[in-house]
Amino acid sequence: MRLTDILTADRVLVVNSGQTFASKQEAIARLAGLLSAGTGNDTATVFKVLADREDLQSTGIGDGVAIPHGSMETLDQQTAAVLLCPQGIEFDSIDGRPARIVIGVVGPKRATGEHLRMLARISRLLRDGTFRDRLLSSPDGASAFAVIRAEEESRV
Repeated sequence: MRLTDILTADRVLVVNSGQTFASKQEAIARLAGLLSAGTGNDTATVFKVLADREDLQSTGIGDGVAIPHGSMETLDQQTAAVLLCPQGIEFDSIDGRPARIVIGVVGPKRATGEHLRMLARISRLLRDGTFRDRLLSSPDGASAFAVIRAEEESRV
């Protein structure tokens, strides 16, 4: 399964240069809003799942990347959303650097293996600094989605 199998262009938000998030919680709330549109769950429920996981340990994996994630009983499939914030968001990342690419994933509680495989796939995809730079230079969500799709197709 690819990231683009669980992501749609309308769940990719490019934060323009004049905008920013005041906090990690604000970014997670925006991500929860995008994910709720794809899951049919209300934003508050998705936010709680992501925030509870984030309270356990930061999902900021370094290199400007964070992957907030969680599982929900009510889901039948995984869903993803992306925030691209070139200015960065303080995310308590393991390398101490702000997150500029934040990818949220929620999936069914009963599909832990599938969920972990998707997180690993996203992590591998974002290890490539050139890809991260191309993604961050996207002017809008549709363009960013196309960059992700092209990258995934090139790795087949």
